[in-house]
Amino acid sequence: MKNKLTEAEKELMEILWTNKTAFMKDLLQALPEPKPAATTVATNLKRMQNKDLIGYKSFGNSRQYFPKVKKEDYFNGEMTSIINQFFNSSVSQFASFFTANSKLSQQQLKELRDIIDNQIKD
Repeated sequence: MKNKLTEAEKELMEILWTNKTAFMKDLLQALPEPKPAATTVATNLKRMQNKDLIGYKSFGNSRQYFPKVKKEDYFNGEMTSIINQFFNSSVSQFASFFTANSKLSQQQLKELRDIIDNQIKD
């Protein structure tokens, strides 16, 4: 994925996905301790704008930020990138690795099978 978020950017994006919009003060308030400096947050917001992941509306000297990409779409891109990079673009290889290495219970495996069965159109 070309517009991959850093960990710090993901924190900000999670707040925006949850709240839909936020001013700088809202973002700073929502971040966990130890809180980064406002200048650090501003730098991350600028990078996210450059990646075209967020936008903003101006209200005087304040900016209200909003996500330009849905969380599901971003996550889908991340998963596709992982599958392409580590599993030779093979969803089957990914599924095999995931089920063998994630220590799923029998119940979880059955639930996963049910999900797949429901996706298969006869």
